[in-house]
Amino acid sequence: MFFQRKDPVHQTMYRLVQRLEKAKIPYAIVGAMALNAHNQRRTTDDVDVLLTAEGLAEFRRHFVDKHYEAVPGRRRRFVERKSQVRVDVLVTGLFPGSGKPGPISYPDPASVSLTIDDVRVVDLVTLVQLKLAARRFQDFGDVVALIRVHQLDEAFAKRLHPSVRRDFIECLDEKRREEEYEAREG
Repeated sequence: MFFQRKDPVHQTMYRLVQRLEKAKIPYAIVGAMALNAHNQRRTTDDVDVLLTAEGLAEFRRHFVDKHYEAVPGRRRRFVERKSQVRVDVLVTGLFPGSGKPGPISYPDPASVSLTIDDVRVVDLVTLVQLKLAARRFQDFGDVVALIRVHQLDEAFAKRLHPSVRRDFIECLDEKRREEEYEAREG
């Protein structure tokens, strides 16, 4: 059901996108839903969206209480009332992963988004950079999968921020090790 795009997470994303577009709030879908838009199939139970600080303020003003409940103790986490699916807001200027200042921050969604299947998502370079900057096991696995799906190589690394190039090359090496293993076992 998830990959047919009829599940509660997809429906929540589509309603969120429709609301943001109607309110003219710039956004870009990130996280696992962006992975799916970029042809890497992975399930998830939430929707991650990139907004500016002003966009988050507008989101709260227009939609919180009416369509979303704020999650206590989590300033940028909401639950859609209709589906009970979690929506996490990532804010321009803040930092992925630990949240501690680093060389990569969340960009303005208007400058890094493209439309895929009527939904604004972060472009592939931004998605890979944010995943690598977050420095979580799952995110590195996602990058390995994106390398495989898009047949990325060392040339792609030149498009990335220098601070994440080494991690990208390690993910590329891991993808190649997996291919060698599959060839031996095949």
